[in-house]
Amino acid sequence: MASHSIARVERTHPRAFVRIAAIVAVLLVLLPLHLLWRLFDRQSPIAGLFLRSVGWIAGADVRVTGSPIRRNVLYIANHISWLDVLTLAGQTRCAFVAKADMKPWPLIGWLTTSNNTVYVEREARHTAHHQATALQRGLLSGQPITLFPEGTTADGSALLPFRSSLISAVTPAPDEISIQPIALDYGPIVGEIAWVGEESFGANALRVLSRPGRFPVRIYFLAPLSHADFADRKAIAAHSRAEIAAALGLG
Repeated sequence: MASHSIARVERTHPRAFVRIAAIVAVLLVLLPLHLLWRLFDRQSPIAGLFLRSVGWIAGADVRVTGSPIRRNVLYIANHISWLDVLTLAGQTRCAFVAKADMKPWPLIGWLTTSNNTVYVEREARHTAHHQATALQRGLLSGQPITLFPEGTTADGSALLPFRSSLISAVTPAPDEISIQPIALDYGPIVGEIAWVGEESFGANALRVLSRPGRFPVRIYFLAPLSHADFADRKAIAAHSRAEIAAALGLG
């Protein structure tokens, strides 16, 4: 019997390959512009434009509620899918905190590095101080950075526990750094989008790209945390999780 992920791949629709071709075409157009920008050692806006374009090609219609802080901010968000990266970066040009094993991935690793991703070894406690320092350095560069404290994707029916270790980089938060929770909501189709279980990235990507039509993604930019009230990383994690759960109606 075919595995769950393989069975899903077998249902791949030709529209997935049409969308992949469109993504490659956009990459070929934008790549020279990105390399030219980097040649002058400037932060390139092209990576964010590419990610936004890929999200649109995949079918995501992004709707924003609330006001995002644009600089020197750590976004704390729930995590459902690889589409989260496309929609958030497309709206805010943010970088991300990601597992270090993503860095050598063909093409994807290069793209994430080009977008100034902060790589971490999540299980390497002896490097926690260096990772926190790298995150704080990234935040002070001005570019927003998004942290997914669940540590993995969830199915959208509930939030996983929020890990607070990397929040220590902003505990207590320097005056020039803000912390803003974000809720990502795929509505009733979340189960069709979520990347969970044993499904591989490739299988999930083909399944999502095979979907007909378009789908809404709501991004809720919630109220930023008060520096005075949240000097403890566990309190920041707990408060952010509660605010995100409330915005998503998860109780």
